Amino acid sequence: MPHILIVEDETIIRSALRRLLERNQYQVSEAGSVQEAQERFSIPTFDLIVSDLRLPGAPGTELIKLGQGTPVLIMTSYASLRSAVDSMKMGAVDYIAKPFDHDEMLQAVARILRDRQSAPAAGEVVAGKTANGNGKSAADNSNGEIGIIGSCPPMQDLYGKIRKVAPTDSNVLIQGESGTGKELVARALHNLSKRAKAPMISVNCAAIPESLIESELFGHEKGAFTGASAGRAGLVEAADGGTLFLDEIGELPLEAQARLLRVLQEGEIRRVGSVQSQKVDVRLIAATHRDLKSLAKIGQFREDLYYRLHVIALKLPALRERGADVNEIANAFLARQSARINRTDLKFAADAEQAIRHYSWPGNVRELENAVERAVILSESPEISADLLGIDIELGDLEDDEFIGLPAQPSGNASNSSHEPTEDLSLEDYFQHFVLEHQDHMTETELARKLGVSRKCLWERRQRLGIPRRKTGVASES
Repeated sequence: MPHILIVEDETIIRSALRRLLERNQYQVSEAGSVQEAQERFSIPTFDLIVSDLRLPGAPGTELIKLGQGTPVLIMTSYASLRSAVDSMKMGAVDYIAKPFDHDEMLQAVARILRDRQSAPAAGEVVAGKTANGNGKSAADNSNGEIGIIGSCPPMQDLYGKIRKVAPTDSNVLIQGESGTGKELVARALHNLSKRAKAPMISVNCAAIPESLIESELFGHEKGAFTGASAGRAGLVEAADGGTLFLDEIGELPLEAQARLLRVLQEGEIRRVGSVQSQKVDVRLIAATHRDLKSLAKIGQFREDLYYRLHVIALKLPALRERGADVNEIANAFLARQSARINRTDLKFAADAEQAIRHYSWPGNVRELENAVERAVILSESPEISADLLGIDIELGDLEDDEFIGLPAQPSGNASNSSHEPTEDLSLEDYFQHFVLEHQDHMTETELARKLGVSRKCLWERRQRLGIPRRKTGVASES
């Protein structure tokens, strides 16, 4: 069981974090300051140190040296975000902004511990995919240097583009739905670039208050606004020589977009409240789930910035478009969650594998990870059944026993036995077979009833699978 040291002077935060980690099978010790930690514990023996940046006495960054190689995760507020970036340059493995949500903290802890176990270099594990700091995957797969699980044609195409684009300094726009792993693609581009040894600074534009975004990105001078008691560098400066990743760039205010455009055009920034500019060497990677071109047409996104960003566009497919990849990713999550609770006997039952494969996953990889974690926690037997995943499956989508077991042929016009579906057909293959076989002599209502779905669901599946509705051979329905 991993042993984690929490160093935090606020008792409420320290106790809450301890309870969170202990509920997730971590052994936890705690201290209120660096000095107390030194007096009570042998710091290098811990697997991970989670420390506040600002502490009584020595700052949390002092633990980087005292840990002698133990990874240190720094906690800080947005007001101290620039200091957190500085702490990473000093050797902290990562930082997390306060207030953080529980899932964010647990994901960061799991990622850091997995990286430490799998390789000596710092790495990244996001949504069931592993990539080390040198760009090599911890898993031995065909796209190891990319570090993403999956081999479907759209992903293979994406890997090829990443390999071509990464060595350049071109701006990249990553497009895809929320939860598909856009930050991991950005990480792969950075790790395979000539900037890999420099920092990659990640900024979620939707998470920083609009009133602070310009100051956080571009810095400010003393007295630039109320509360600016000292000058401070921004995150663009922190990324100098490396990569700046702006996630959800469609949420960036127009004023900040104008400043960002200057960075891309002139290679320089001007802090808020300053009259002087300074040069920066930054490669920009942006990501969004929104249609920036449409936003530009209605004045919600600068058109000139859009074309500056759209030098190279990478499209990340949704999980429902990745075929068998979804089961591979689910099994990676299952292995991770099983290890967390020290169980080696867990596996997906047949109905769970079918459900995972055919559910549409609107929340993509993030939703899949949560579903697997939920199922592992609730499972009382070695086989995880579909109902434990907690997903709302259509098509009766597996909920209807008649559909799962392949319904008997309807009475009347019996189908030729040579066309009987077999049990090795996927659900969508079976759906297509059944509809094509019986639509000439059954109404839409009868078809839907036999399949155990609503007429609306039947129509939607027809559209998705490209099965047109026959206009002849069946009496019209009222």
